[in-house]
Amino acid sequence: VEDGSAGAPAFDKVPSKFAGWGENRFRDAGFRVVPGAVARRGSYIAKGVVLMPSFVNIGAYVDEGTMVDTWVTVGSCAQIGKNVHLSGGVGIGGVLEPLQAGPVVIEDDCFIGARSEVVEGVVVERGAVLSMGVFISSTSKIIDRQTGEVFVGRVPAYSVVVPGALPGKPLPDGSPGPSLSCAVIVKRVDAQTRAKTAINELLRD
Repeated sequence: VEDGSAGAPAFDKVPSKFAGWGENRFRDAGFRVVPGAVARRGSYIAKGVVLMPSFVNIGAYVDEGTMVDTWVTVGSCAQIGKNVHLSGGVGIGGVLEPLQAGPVVIEDDCFIGARSEVVEGVVVERGAVLSMGVFISSTSKIIDRQTGEVFVGRVPAYSVVVPGALPGKPLPDGSPGPSLSCAVIVKRVDAQTRAKTAINELLRD
């Protein structure tokens, strides 16, 4: 039994990354950990990261300047790039259970909107922006509204993505079938998008 989040008791085969750390160790590491944040040993947290009350699993890699906001889950072995913003309640899938062939990768300068989920080895390429509530798995169709091109397993760089739906096949009686969820690329990142999703350097001092 050892201290877990915010001093609560914990009983686990993998100890906390911060077990036994004091002020000097945290200062040397160069990142912030808000009370309630949990990171398991074996995860990597780079300088300038801010961990709000969130969970970072074993093997995850969180690179410099990234914000891991409240109630975010960064799954086992997930790879998070530099200057990424993971908004409140975001879920980034892991590889341990069910077993996955490759980790989720969120490349540098991405913005993942609140309550979005990215799982099953999907790659979100550099500078992409996912709006609130976008769910992407390895089989999700990601459709470019302007060109009609369909992507699976990756979000193209600098795409702005929102939730969408595809018409379903008709039912046997000919009535309309249920629609299926998809993700829609509505545009490419522009100055207006960047202004809305820019990181706040003051929070990383």
